[in-house]
Amino acid sequence: MSVVPLDKSNHDVLDAIREAVSTVFMGRKEAIELALTCLLSDGHLLIEDVPGSGKTSLSSALARALGLDFNRVQCTNDLLPADITGLSIFDRQTGDFTIKQGPVFTQILLADELNRAPSKTQSALLQAMEEREVSIDTSTKPLPRPFLVIATQNPRENIGTFDLPESQLDRFSLSMAIGRPDVATQKDILKQAVRQTDIVPAIISADEVIAMQEAVSAVAMHDDILDYLLRLSDEIEARCHITLSVRYRQQLLSLAKASAFLAGRDYLIPDDVKSLVPHSLHHRLGRGDKAARLQMLATILNETPLP
Repeated sequence: MSVVPLDKSNHDVLDAIREAVSTVFMGRKEAIELALTCLLSDGHLLIEDVPGSGKTSLSSALARALGLDFNRVQCTNDLLPADITGLSIFDRQTGDFTIKQGPVFTQILLADELNRAPSKTQSALLQAMEEREVSIDTSTKPLPRPFLVIATQNPRENIGTFDLPESQLDRFSLSMAIGRPDVATQKDILKQAVRQTDIVPAIISADEVIAMQEAVSAVAMHDDILDYLLRLSDEIEARCHITLSVRYRQQLLSLAKASAFLAGRDYLIPDDVKSLVPHSLHHRLGRGDKAARLQMLATILNETPLP
């Protein structure tokens, strides 16, 4: 399939990507926007929703529209770390070990129902998500660029699920629930006999995605907005009784820059930060009093003065 050259403005190209993905993943534009935000910020995405909500369709359609390689891993309670990363195999004829790369060696990896995998297998993704490389025996192999993990998580009350540890959750810069489309969209989906992601055209290539990520990192930022981001993070830590790492603050800044880029700006405004705080925190709020923490989070966002 030929790739449409990036000779338009970024705004037109991004609109074409949104339109291409929405031909398969219908009726949920916010989910497409958040997925693009996460990708352009060079982060990772956690989708918390019930099975059958369209998570695979979104991931594979996004990969095709961006001209990226795509692999999917179905997580189960007997999945081994080597099933994700790969393993070294002894060749009797040559007397040497050869590396058989696992599905993580791709550009968009969908780890479906990640919280059904045991913690040892979940940990196989930690190095890949942070360092963008994988160690197999004594060899360390770099992953392709760009690299995005989209993991899905079943509701915690479902049978056969394991809680994701904090070290794993901290690797995800953004989380969201896809939700159910409206009735009219559901009717359109049901009228389609088969929904094939291979009808999605490649709008750009991997090199052009990387160029967009570099443009995102160059988005201008005033010190007052950085102070606002740090002040918000400190207030959330103190009043919601959670710990937010330096990595979290870096992720939030990158997400805000990606939001500005998607809006057609090369500079940050306070709303770029404020609008993404809930999605950057939802998976970090823990169990128990999560509803109370979400209410407190809304209060903090309203009470913290804008720069």
